[in-house]
Amino acid sequence: MGGEITAHEIARRAGVGIGTFYRRVGTLEALLKAVLGEVLGEIVAKGEEGLANPDPWAGFTTFALSYIHLRNELCDVNKRLGDVLDHSRAELRDRIQLLVERAQQAGMMRTDVTWEDVAFLMVAASSAGPYTLGLHAGARQWDRNLHVILDGLRSPDPSALPGEPPSLAP
Repeated sequence: MGGEITAHEIARRAGVGIGTFYRRVGTLEALLKAVLGEVLGEIVAKGEEGLANPDPWAGFTTFALSYIHLRNELCDVNKRLGDVLDHSRAELRDRIQLLVERAQQAGMMRTDVTWEDVAFLMVAASSAGPYTLGLHAGARQWDRNLHVILDGLRSPDPSALPGEPPSLAP
C-alpha cells in the first residue's frame, strides 16, 4: 500500500463505506493483524515446502525467493502494528534455522554463516530502494540482490567472515 494505512483508504479500495468497514472488520488493527498472520503463515508454509524438497540447496533457495517476495508484502502492515505476532515469527525463525542447517549439513552452504546471518542477508536483499547514488533499480533488483547473496552462501571455498554473527534480541 505504501505510506500510512488508514481504514478510510481500505474501505475506499474495497468499495464500501467506512461504517460498513467497521461493522465487518471491527478495527483496523484487527484487519492488519489478520493479514500479517496470514502472510506469516504463508512464509512458514514455504519453509515447510523447502524442508520437504529432497535437495537441501534447492529447498533453501526456493524458500529464500518466496520469503523475500512475501516479506515485502508485510512491510507496511508490520510497521503499523509493531511486533504483535511473536509466535509466528518464532515459527519462521525455526524454519530458517532448519533450512540453513540442512543445507550446511549437506555441504551445500558455507558453515561459518549462522541462520541469524541468513535472516539479515535475506532482509538486505529485499530492502533495495528504487534509487541509489543516482542509479535506478530494475523491477527485479531484489531478485538480483538475492542471487548474489545466495552465490556468496554456497559452498565450497568461501572467504573468512569478519566480526560476530547476529543474535536474538533480549
